[in-house]
Amino acid sequence: MDTSDRFIRQQGLVPQAKLNDLSVTVVGVGAIGRQVGIQLAALGARCIQLIDFDAVEPSNVTTQGYFQEDLGKPKVDATAALLWRIDPLLDVQVTQDRYRPGITTGEVVFCCVDSIASRGAIWRALKNRSAFWCDGRMLGEVIRVLVATDPASHAHYATTLFPESEAQTGSCTSRSTIYAASIAAGLMIHQFARWLRGTACEPEQLLNLLAGELVSRGSC
Repeated sequence: MDTSDRFIRQQGLVPQAKLNDLSVTVVGVGAIGRQVGIQLAALGARCIQLIDFDAVEPSNVTTQGYFQEDLGKPKVDATAALLWRIDPLLDVQVTQDRYRPGITTGEVVFCCVDSIASRGAIWRALKNRSAFWCDGRMLGEVIRVLVATDPASHAHYATTLFPESEAQTGSCTSRSTIYAASIAAGLMIHQFARWLRGTACEPEQLLNLLAGELVSRGSC
């Protein structure tokens, strides 16, 4: 099948040549992370690394976009299989484990883990090794997207890593839906596309679906 025109409708929005040269790491392929991986593959990323220790459970079929036949499989393997269906030539690297400082990651990092403590540990290990960092958080219908690409946005991001005791009750996936995860991933990929184009990113976006409010803070 001829795929030469695959990216024709996103020309001018996504610099394909720059994207081709990047390795992208997705840490956590649950609700948000799986959707990020799918959108990256469709966008045309050439090298995607998936890191997650978990296996697919029944509730993941409704909230995270996994399939019935994925039950019991490692999430990284199930997600990699879907990404290859989108692009058989995609270089997908899987690590079925928690993120550890010794793991080599790409220049672009999407942090999609459940806890503030985990985010803080990953951030400390990778903040000086990633050119583009994006963190997606979700609780119910409230979505928070944070981007760090320069000293100012790095400083802002550090202020969001509050102690676990001050976090909202429940993990990021204790109350979730597939539509909220898809929207969160879309906001994250949008910021990535802006960065690829050399356009200023927004260090923080807060979207409350229930209230119909989108708030952006600062620029980077």
